[in-house]
Amino acid sequence: MQLWTAFLHTGWVGKSVLGILLVFSLASWATIFIIWRRFRRSAAASRRFTAAFRKAKRLAEVQAVTSATTRSSLVGLFKAGYAEIEAQLAHTHGAQTIRSLDSVERSLLRASRIESARLSRYLPLLATTAAATPFIGLFGTVWGIMDSFANIGAMGTTSITAVAPGISEALINTAAGLFAAIPALLAYNHFVQRLRQARGEMEDFTLEFLNLTERNFM
Repeated sequence: MQLWTAFLHTGWVGKSVLGILLVFSLASWATIFIIWRRFRRSAAASRRFTAAFRKAKRLAEVQAVTSATTRSSLVGLFKAGYAEIEAQLAHTHGAQTIRSLDSVERSLLRASRIESARLSRYLPLLATTAAATPFIGLFGTVWGIMDSFANIGAMGTTSITAVAPGISEALINTAAGLFAAIPALLAYNHFVQRLRQARGEMEDFTLEFLNLTERNFM
């Protein structure tokens, strides 16, 4: 209730700053939920797909399980590599031998970049929120303190009781900026770590895929 009263007594600049911070906070929390769900679903699907991939002795056996694990980032790599193998086999008139393992590897690398970009989608918004909102809040605070000192000159008094309400209202902007920034910063660092882990898994899968390809088609 006191926060709401303080908000009502702030000037238009303070209200604008708090409104901007509220938008940033809501957007960052929505982004956190979206990215968290994306990583969770991708990790669960990757576990199922990896288990099926490691049991298979031929790539054709793995193709059958991709439809049930489409959320996995590894499925994107598999489809890209498998498509390149099929394209090479089509040009060898049915012979079960591919001409270039390097081409398959390049297809997998391109797919890994695409999947990394998909997993990291909206992640820059969290970095922007963590970096910008403290300064936006600080701007509101500085503006409010300047306004309070202007009131000192207008009233002709140096009593702290005359300016304390204005200063406390101004400091709310700093608190609001930190409230928006801290969760965004923590979530960003967490998701960056998850992204590194996902990239490591994709690198491992690329090596396993090339090994299986070499056994089957070289």
